[in-house]
Amino acid sequence: MSVERRPAAAAIRVHALVDNLRSGGAEFLLADFADVAGSVGIELSVAALNSLSQSSPAAARLAARGVEPEGLGVTGLIGRGELRHVRADLARRRPDLVHTHLSAADFLGGIAARSLGIPSVTTIHADWWQADVRRERLKAWLTARVRRRCAETVIAVSDSARSVYLAKGWDVPDHVTVVRNGIVDRSRPGAGAGIRQALGIRPNELVITALSKLRPEKNFEASIDAVALLRDRFPAARLVIAGDGPHEGAVRNHAAAHGDAVLLAGHREDVMELLDATDVLIHPSHFDAFPTTVLEAMAASVPVVAAEVGGIPEIVEPDVTGVLVAPPPTASAFSAALAPLLDDVALRRRLGAAGRVRFEREFSADAWARRVRAVYDGVLTGRPVPAPRGR
Repeated sequence: MSVERRPAAAAIRVHALVDNLRSGGAEFLLADFADVAGSVGIELSVAALNSLSQSSPAAARLAARGVEPEGLGVTGLIGRGELRHVRADLARRRPDLVHTHLSAADFLGGIAARSLGIPSVTTIHADWWQADVRRERLKAWLTARVRRRCAETVIAVSDSARSVYLAKGWDVPDHVTVVRNGIVDRSRPGAGAGIRQALGIRPNELVITALSKLRPEKNFEASIDAVALLRDRFPAARLVIAGDGPHEGAVRNHAAAHGDAVLLAGHREDVMELLDATDVLIHPSHFDAFPTTVLEAMAASVPVVAAEVGGIPEIVEPDVTGVLVAPPPTASAFSAALAPLLDDVALRRRLGAAGRVRFEREFSADAWARRVRAVYDGVLTGRPVPAPRGR
């Protein structure tokens, strides 16, 4: 079915559809986008495929920003009932454009929008689709087929994500563009002292923070072992792990042998306050398309030591805003990269200040919203933003 074209209006109604609104980078980013959407003429509504509950932190963040999300109660992926339900919701809303996030929303939302003649775009937030189970590989392939046939444009969050996606043979270059994310500046200078006190961390201790969902690919074991290797030289060094997730039990077991060198702080809503209490952010992921954690650290003027994987080199300037560690991200490599920063407060301050400047220049939510609006306008006028060349 053809999609109706019209001139882009001064204000456009955009409906964002996401798999769920629990906790995760893509889900939390919707709240930051809601904060700035109005400044670029976007009237935003949000729905999640699953039902919302009190354990939907991303939904709470959206509501706090004036966008009350809805839960559709969809539990499956490929089913006529689920598709009819999503289609009926879009038909009721009749937005100018649908923007889907995450695989199930891409699949159901893409088909439903196209059947109604509503243009849609989708964002791929990952750069890793190596499923071991045949069923999962089939789902990934089918979802990619829907993106290619139903979405007007596919947005990748980094050059890395775009390259990996295209290398799968799932789409053509002109259909996939890059829009790097941004975040709202919620830095809290001076708030770190209270966080240190609450966590039992002394003012003279060196805080290395690892911050993300506790999943195997985040490689928390390397963070723990790297700090353990540094303790003889830096007895005041402590690792704070903030987050929860399916790998939590394994992380706790690994940390148990290191006593008070490692502090598990659980899920935190006060991320920027915690970062103000932080001397260095450590991020040894095996793969990561465009980690919000690194943007948050730069906003908080915290230097970053991260694995040189995925989209991270598109954020961190080596030896300017942080340090990149060549893969594979091992504990010994990270301890070697951390040592000069722990030894030199002036170096930490210089890298942190440069990171803050880069954040303001490239990764603010306002700049991100303008980039996204340009894609929307291209879709609505039939002149999509050109895909990147030579990357």
